[in-house]
Amino acid sequence: MIRRLACVVVATLALAAFTPAANVLAQQNVPEPDGYRTDNYRAAVPATLAGVRVLTTAEAEAIWRAGSGVFIDVLPRAPKPPNLPAGTVWRDKPRLNIPGSIWLPDTGYGKLAEPTEAYLRRGLEQASHGNKAALLVIYCQEDCWMSWNAAKRVLSYGYSNVAWYPDGTEGWERASLPAVESQPEPRMDENGSR
Repeated sequence: MIRRLACVVVATLALAAFTPAANVLAQQNVPEPDGYRTDNYRAAVPATLAGVRVLTTAEAEAIWRAGSGVFIDVLPRAPKPPNLPAGTVWRDKPRLNIPGSIWLPDTGYGKLAEPTEAYLRRGLEQASHGNKAALLVIYCQEDCWMSWNAAKRVLSYGYSNVAWYPDGTEGWERASLPAVESQPEPRMDENGSR
C-alpha cells in the first residue's frame, strides 16, 4: 500500500512539472536580461518585460474578440534545407496562428540583420497604420524568447502600447481557441519590390 501511494505521489509530481502552473513558477525564477536573448531561444522566459503588458490567454482572447489590438506572430520560418537533391519539391511546414495575425517570421532573434530589422519596422508600420499608440500583441510559442525579444524591440522603436503573450499558440490551443493556417508577410528587396 505504501509503495503504491509512493508511486502515485511521484507520478503526480512528475505530471505537475509539465502543467501551466509549473511553467509560471519557472518563469518567476527567470530574471529579465538587460539586452536581448541571443541563444537557447526555447527555454523558460521571465514573467515580466519592463514597459510591456504581459497577457494571459484570457486577456489575449478578450483583445482578439474585441478587435482592439493587432496580433503579431514572430515565430521563425523553417529554412529550406540547403542540400536538397535537384528536383525535390520543398513544402513549408504550415503555421497555425491566431486568426487575423500578421506573421513576421525571424524577427525575434537577439540580433537582426539590417534587412530583417527593416522588414520588422515595415510590418509594424503596416500593422499599426502608422499609429505608435496602437495596441500590438507580440507572440510566438510558449517558452520562446523570440516573442520576448520582439516585444522588447518593438517598444524600443517608440511603440507605446505593446503587449506580450508568452503562452503563444500553445496557450491559445490549450484554451480550444481557433487557429488558422497563415503565410508570412512578404519581404521586399532593396528596391521595394516583393
